[in-house]
Amino acid sequence: MTALSPLAAEKDVYRKQALGRRKAMDEIERIEKSLALVDHAHTLPIPVGATVAGFWPIRDEIDPRPLMDHLRQKGHQLCLPAIAEPHLQFRKLERGTELVSAGFGTMEPAPHVEVLRPDVLLMPLAGFDKSGNRLGYGKGYYDTAIAALEKQGALLCIGVAFGVQEVDRVPAEAHDKPLNGILTEVGYRAFD
Repeated sequence: MTALSPLAAEKDVYRKQALGRRKAMDEIERIEKSLALVDHAHTLPIPVGATVAGFWPIRDEIDPRPLMDHLRQKGHQLCLPAIAEPHLQFRKLERGTELVSAGFGTMEPAPHVEVLRPDVLLMPLAGFDKSGNRLGYGKGYYDTAIAALEKQGALLCIGVAFGVQEVDRVPAEAHDKPLNGILTEVGYRAFD
């Protein structure tokens, strides 16, 4: 087993703390706080007609699907991430889209579904800090996807999480892109 670098080890400590607080939440509390995201949809800086990538929640993550449906009703085209090489693809999501298991307990649109370029990423995360640094799950899926998408144009990155996932500090590395904002059950917070 390879030893973690000091920075990676520090990230791992914060990740475990944030995920522990999230896991300790009661199931009903998670459902209620997930539904509360819709109450704050009007505060999101999503351009009219933007293509929005959401995510299919795993384990005890906040559930963005009610928010995504709200955005769909407001005229936004939706997509979901799909694990692909060399980085995540974002495949169109609409009612009736065939979903397949993507591992990790999540679902993704089937391989034959149209690939879209999102304007906005609603991103899952393990933790975040007051400066907008995102603590992912350590696999780098979003880091490589963001780098590729930004080569094609502007991209708005919004973390979606429970408030209990905020940590004092996320040690940022050169490849880490800060979030433009975070949406929790209490509302949207923009970062500079």
